[in-house]
Amino acid sequence: MQFDKSISAKLPTAAADTIIEVRHFDFCYGDTQALFNISMDIHEKEVTAFIGPSGCGKSTFLRCFNRMNDLIDIAQIKGGSVKISDIDIYGKDVDVIELRKHVGMVFQKSNPFPKSIYDNIAYGLRIQGITKKSILDDVVEECLRGAALWDEVKDRLNESALGMSGGQQQRLCIARALAVKPKILLMDEPCSALDPIATAKVEELIHQLKQDYTIVIVTHNMQQAARVSDRTAFFYLGKLIEYDVTDTIFMNPSDPQTEAYISGRFG
Repeated sequence: MQFDKSISAKLPTAAADTIIEVRHFDFCYGDTQALFNISMDIHEKEVTAFIGPSGCGKSTFLRCFNRMNDLIDIAQIKGGSVKISDIDIYGKDVDVIELRKHVGMVFQKSNPFPKSIYDNIAYGLRIQGITKKSILDDVVEECLRGAALWDEVKDRLNESALGMSGGQQQRLCIARALAVKPKILLMDEPCSALDPIATAKVEELIHQLKQDYTIVIVTHNMQQAARVSDRTAFFYLGKLIEYDVTDTIFMNPSDPQTEAYISGRFG
């Protein structure tokens, strides 16, 4: 089945419905296995956090959802499946470009284009062939409002995005990802380079965005995971050790390894 524009019609509507289904997923970099037999369901319009020590596989797993690992020559799937809205995203007929329209991504380091604030948001629409200024204007404002940036930048939309603060740049990257109307937003350590005030703004934004988007976030900051997520998955040495409602993971984990990590005994 091709991953195309018809995906929107297949998306679940109830907030508790599964939107990403992973079953017995194994992933390797060359001869080195990075993920082992991962199975989990990620629910629509919730925030799911991946936690675990450095090198445990959480960022690798996150990038499997929009096939960013395809850009690494030695990366390969050894088994299992990843389905988004019942479509196997590693199927031979899947259009990866179309997949990435539905699964947006925000990286650890903010990476605005060396363009104006306006053009950063409009870029994705223009490459889709949308050039009508009234449409671009509406989307730019909508996305900047969605990223809680509009009031801060509405009078300097034609200035370079590189002149923004680090926290503003990261929120701009979130706004840019929203412009192509994804259903899922992946965030890989989005606050690791930000100060506490900018981090608080991004976390507040995450709370607002989950009303309309499914969010999966990788974080080393356990307090952040506890604050922003509905469910938390703990990874260790490429394995999913425990996955549950966030309060349960932090207050009453069932696996001793999870408890040891949460309590700071390693990691």
